[in-house]
Formats: sequence, C-alpha cells, structure tokens
Amino acid sequence: MSYSVEIKDLHKSRDDFELGPFNLSIEPGLVTTFVGSNGAGKSTLIKSIMNLVKPTSGDIRILGSYVQEKEDWKQNIAYLPQNKLGHDPFNGFQLKELVSSLYPNWDEALFQRMVKELDVNLKKNFKSLSPGGQQKLALSLTIPRNTPIMMLDEPTSHIDIVSKTILLDLLAEWMEDGERTLILATHQVEDIRKLADMVAIMKDGELLAHKDKESLTETYTQYWLVDPLPSEKLPGEVRRKGSKTVITTNEADLENYLSRHQLRWLNKEHLSLEDTISLMLTI
Repeated sequence: MSYSVEIKDLHKSRDDFELGPFNLSIEPGLVTTFVGSNGAGKSTLIKSIMNLVKPTSGDIRILGSYVQEKEDWKQNIAYLPQNKLGHDPFNGFQLKELVSSLYPNWDEALFQRMVKELDVNLKKNFKSLSPGGQQKLALSLTIPRNTPIMMLDEPTSHIDIVSKTILLDLLAEWMEDGERTLILATHQVEDIRKLADMVAIMKDGELLAHKDKESLTETYTQYWLVDPLPSEKLPGEVRRKGSKTVITTNEADLENYLSRHQLRWLNKEHLSLEDTISLMLTI
C-alpha cells in the first residue's frame, strides 16, 4: 500500500521529554486525529513530520519522499501550526497574495467562500485581529492550498460555535475528493466525532492506540450488576465504580466469570468516544 505519511522508529529526546520510539502509517483518503493531554507530544510529532523538529533517530516519509533529504514534498502538504509566526505585520490581502503564490493549485473560489462564510476581516493586520479572527484567517489561508495532505494543529481553537460548525462542514467537504489526507491534532471530541476515521491516542510521548473510530468505542464495556462486586480483580477489569459497576476490556471472560460465581448483571454498554479516550489517558 502507498501511504501518505510513514513514520518509522521515530525518537525525539529533548530536555526531560521523550517522544517514541514511534511507528505509524497514515493512509490516503482518511481523516486521522492525534489525541492526547497537553504535553503528550502531538505538536512535537507534527513538527517532526514537517521537518521543523529534527528527530534524534528514525525516518519520516511523505508521499514516499524522506522529509530529511528533500524539500519538494512541502508543496504537497498544507500545514497550520498553533503559532503563526511572521504573520503579524501583514493584513489578509497581503498574506493571501504571498501564500497563494507558493501553491500552484490554489483554490481562489474556496478562499473567497471561506472569507465570506467565516466573516474574515482581510483589511486588518494579523496582529490586530482577535484570536478567533486570526484563526479564521489562518484557516482560510490553509485549506485553499488544495494539497494532497493537510495537517492542522488545534484548528477549532478560539473560534465561535457557528464558525466551528462551518469549518467542520468545509473539512468534510474537502475530504470528498477521496484521495486526500487530513491530519488533525485536537482536544475537541466534537471534531473527532464528526470528522475522524482513525484516532491515534498519545500519552507521555507514546502511541497508546491507532484505531478506527468505531473499533475504539468497542474497547471498553461497562457492566451494571445486581450483586456487589467481589474484592478480587475481574477478567479484563480496568476500573470499577462503586460496589456494583465495572468496566472491562473482555466481555466474554467477564460474563463467564459472573455466570460461574452466580453474580447477576442488569445491563452493559460500550463507553462513549469521549469516555473511552479519557479512560485510556488516565489508567
């Protein structure tokens, strides 16, 4: 299979932080979200992919090209960082002229549509805009680049609810091409729920899981019992709530155990996406 992004044995050591060793392959045509608490390594990973942070060891390829060897791959990826360095002295018109000149497939119609729908002020200098206004302008300068791969670091930060809905719809529409790859780093469960195909969960520089969204929500099952839980740890148990509720990763073995010990249960259900991610990051 031809991957959009391939990360092999990536390791980055900086001060007291360790990223990896990290292996991940991202397929075209899918939305992949990086999820994790602050300091998990999401931004460091993204900057490594963009060759803005030099890994201690390991390789990264974008559309088959090693990022450390060439720069020609950069025209194939649109990147929106959290910090927009160098934007402050320029207004939206000036920034558009600069950015659009660098991308041969620039979509002017999409840019104009985003400016209108997101109510972007092109006259003010970037530094004079509110944080939400800066983010909306930056998004309007990123999505129309019309590249095979787009990577957005916390794209919905600072923007209002109406603009967020418009943005998520625009990103879903952008993916309708079928061969594009969208990579998001986000804390927003709504972004994941609406857009994600694959979810990569990170904690303390390590990759805990890389699963499709549906499989992820089948990781944990919560059981409500009629009878009190025994003191011993149950099959697949990861957490219990009170004396009659338990969360497991192994439904079959747990139900066999309950049957053998004549422990009755009322109901079971998979955890929500938000609860699944939260549990993975806290156990």
